[in-house]
Formats: sequence, C-alpha cells, structure tokens
Amino acid sequence: MAVIAIALTLTLANCKPRQTSKAQPASQPQAVSIAVFIPGAASGSPIYEMLAAGVKRAAGEYNAASAGQSAAVQVIEAGYNQAEWEAKLTALAASGNYDLIVSSNPSLPALAQAVREKFPSQRFLLLDGELSGDPGIYTLKYNQREQSYMAGYLAALYIAESGGGRAGLIAGQEYPAMLQTILPGYREGAAAVDLGIEVDFRVVGNWYDAAKCAELAAGMIKAGVRVILTVAGGANEGAVQAAVEAGADNARIIWFDTNGYDARPPYIIGSCVIRQDMAAYNKTKLFLGGALPFGSAELAGLRDGYVDFIEDDPLYAAAVSAPVREKMGVMLRRLRSGELALED
Repeated sequence: MAVIAIALTLTLANCKPRQTSKAQPASQPQAVSIAVFIPGAASGSPIYEMLAAGVKRAAGEYNAASAGQSAAVQVIEAGYNQAEWEAKLTALAASGNYDLIVSSNPSLPALAQAVREKFPSQRFLLLDGELSGDPGIYTLKYNQREQSYMAGYLAALYIAESGGGRAGLIAGQEYPAMLQTILPGYREGAAAVDLGIEVDFRVVGNWYDAAKCAELAAGMIKAGVRVILTVAGGANEGAVQAAVEAGADNARIIWFDTNGYDARPPYIIGSCVIRQDMAAYNKTKLFLGGALPFGSAELAGLRDGYVDFIEDDPLYAAAVSAPVREKMGVMLRRLRSGELALED
C-alpha cells in the first residue's frame, strides 16, 4: 500500500493557524483537520504506513460523500527519539491546527493525557494503546495475548516436528506490553504444545539496529533456538539475515504485526498481524461522523477482525508442512469461534 507522507517541522514557528468557523460564511461547513502523528518514520514502517493510509481513506470518502464536506490529513513524523515525542505532540496541540490527532504506540496514551492537561480541547484517537476515562481520548488496544499466543503455538509445533530445540523472541525494547503481554503470551502458546519448551528472550535496545539484532539472533541460534519471533521494527531484518546465514534447517522466523512471508522465503514461517489500516479507517470514519466514543478504551482481537494470522499466503504453505498447518488451523478456529478465549 503506497503512502505519501509529508514530514513536517514540529515547531510552533511553522504552525499556521487554521481558519475557525468565525472566519467562514455561515453557509460553509467547518473544515476538519486531522494530524497523523508517527512516532518514528512512516517510510519502511508498514504499521505506520497502514495508520496513515487508513486515516486518508476515511477522509477521502468523507470528502467525496457530499458537496461542502472537507477533511484534510497531514502526516507528521516525530522521529525515533522517544524523549522528544511529548514536546512535539505538545507543539501540535498548541498550534490549534488539528481537530484530531491520530497515532499508534503503547506510550502515546500517557503522553496525550499529559498534553491534554495543557490543551484540554485537543482530541486524540490512539491505536495500539489503552487509556479509559479521559473525555478527549479514545484508544483501541489490540489483543496481543492472542497475537503472541499464535506465534508461540506455531513456534512450538515447528520445533517439535523438526526434532527439538528452543524458541526465541527478540524485542526492540522492553516496555509494559512486551513484558506483561507479548512475552507471556508467546510462552503460553508454546507451552500449549510442549510444557517443557524453553523461550530465550533478548532485547536490541532500539527499533532500527539490524546489526545488533543479527548478533543477538546468531547467538540464540548457536544456543539451540530454532524459531525466533521478532518484534523489533526495522531491526527485524537482522534476525532474518542471521537465520539465512545459519540455514533453513537450523533457524526460522515468525513475523509480528504485518505479513512478512515475502521478507525472505522460506525463512518466515508465520505472520501474526494486526489490521491497523482497517482500524484507522473505521475509527476515523466514526470520528468524522461524530460517533467516536471518546473516553472509552476498546480491546480488539481475532473475533473483531483486527488481529489475525495469515493462513492463505502460498509462502506459508511452502514454508510449513501440512501437518503443522492443520494443527495450527485447529487452534485458530478455536480462537476465532471464542472456544479458546484469551483476554489481554
């Protein structure tokens, strides 16, 4: 999905005031302005590309629905320095330019709440995070226990069929959702297949250092890890490269958040995804229709269509045996039907 993102300078000096309804003729409806705040860079980050694409699609449909409606979207890249995000978010709110700020990251709800203490009229739509009770903030949290459970289950199935070994998880950083949900969910899924399986957990320290990720993955593979779940952003490529160097008989990779089968076939054996574009589209559409329930926090998973495992990619069938796919399919059907319930 192609996304054209314009990186804007986030200083108040360059923020031009948006026209208010007082300056418009009574017959002209208020224009809606939306900022998509990318905590990183959009290009090369599929999750953020999907975020921007979903918002733009909703705005485009709103504009096309009838004459006079106007919704403008600007994509703003905040860079990878997390220490700067709050200041840049504050600058956006202080400008008064945006009716809604949309973003996606587990750390954003707390930052947005701090910004709203200074600018209480600013409203936020935040995905991949959780905060309830603030009347200007809506959050949607993906059920990452389901997502990581699927990854652990597949890892253990593949390892059992391959003659044994350990499972691994490489994270970009340690953060609450990783330590409290993703890592435990991965272990839980693996244990559902083999109670005795060990999980090796390592941390890159950032979301872009592919060389460090490759070093960690190579060390894990030498220690007997046969399948690695990578949740390290742009650094994921390092784990893939380490698996390729070790050989397909020794190491495979499971992808998180997006469809990664084509990253390096046949080394990617699973893709546990979130439908960020669909969530951004649906929730922005609700906002434009005046129906987004600010103050609430939604948890969405497989049954809602916002979390999934990609089964229909031919590269999945090429990388994983039919018996493993069949067992994986049985578990997925139980999750989708609600027979297997995993609350985050």
